[in-house]
Amino acid sequence: MNLRTKNAKLAACAVGALSAVVLVLSASPASASGTYSGLAYVHGGASPYDDFGDEGVTDIDTNRTSNATCLWQMTLWANGYLSSKTSVDGDFGSQTRTATANYQSDAQLQVDGSAGKQSWSYAGTGQIRYVSGSNDSTLTLTYEGLTTNGVLTGRNFSMKRDASGDYQFIDGDGAWRNAGYNYRTCS
Repeated sequence: MNLRTKNAKLAACAVGALSAVVLVLSASPASASGTYSGLAYVHGGASPYDDFGDEGVTDIDTNRTSNATCLWQMTLWANGYLSSKTSVDGDFGSQTRTATANYQSDAQLQVDGSAGKQSWSYAGTGQIRYVSGSNDSTLTLTYEGLTTNGVLTGRNFSMKRDASGDYQFIDGDGAWRNAGYNYRTCS
């Protein structure tokens, strides 16, 4: 084998190895369709008070059956737009769409019955509280329901944000669930 052929083979191997490294580094976890952050979970960082501001869409067509939808339903329940925790099932059906539209109307948001960026942002504003027992790796939080004039509804639920920034919440059955867009385990 002459030197030119050997160098050509080495160059081809180097290009192949570099290509493989680029592919591995560019691969990312599956993201949920309709997300703003591109992450597969309801996610936050730094202060939890603005964590919901970049969440994905949950509605009849997008992320309809998911734990993120279940978390959205918990916020609707806490704020008095769903009458019972039995309505928290992780399926964005007609009852959730109507409750979302009523919530948007009362909050003076664009009314479309879809939980998008404005609705998620509004739901997180001033309603998330630290709970004692939070530490550097996990924030223990309470979501407090409010009426449209800022009075507490008396309904709340527990949430956690882990060291990666991913949210967990207690669903209508009292079980801890990861708030993912790509699956539904809540009921």
